[in-house]
Amino acid sequence: MAFELPPLPYDKNALEPYMSAETLEYHHDKHHQAYVTTGNSLLEGTGLEGKSLEEVVQAAYGKADLAGLFNNASQHLNHTHFWQWMKPGGGGSIPGELERKITEDFGGVDAFKEQFIQAGVTQFGSGWCWLIIENGKLSVTKTPNGESPMAYGKTALLGCDVWEHSYYIDYRNRRPDYLKAFVDNLVNWDYVADLFAKAS
Repeated sequence: MAFELPPLPYDKNALEPYMSAETLEYHHDKHHQAYVTTGNSLLEGTGLEGKSLEEVVQAAYGKADLAGLFNNASQHLNHTHFWQWMKPGGGGSIPGELERKITEDFGGVDAFKEQFIQAGVTQFGSGWCWLIIENGKLSVTKTPNGESPMAYGKTALLGCDVWEHSYYIDYRNRRPDYLKAFVDNLVNWDYVADLFAKAS
């Protein structure tokens, strides 16, 4: 099945002042659309047509002849979740079971946030920072460019895009401020908790 651009689950101005309508217009309507369009073009003739997006990403990972397909399909996968990982009036309290697990594995919510922000700040160039669960344990990691932990079988519960197009209109070069705004005011913890429940 062909890749399709999912609609945003909120109005473009709904995340202001932390993420502007202008950023979402460029990021969703142009950047994400480009991953979908290019990904569909590169998918043709690979034998992966009809596979799920996750299957395409995993099959293309690490294969030189499918590098372009991997980059675009993985970014499509990442962004499909990214829009869901945010909501108007986000941040705030974390559903109980997930908060308990974060406290158990990181020593507290604040310690988790600090690690998550640091992972995003220290990702050189473009990439993502992640909260993942592996073998029943939560951890923070980061990946370059469009690489997703889901490519190699790890379950991503939360990810933040640190490509400049994700924040430069609103924050210029202040990536740490963008990441802090993301964890404090944008994260849709209900969506994260749903992914956590499915993975547990």
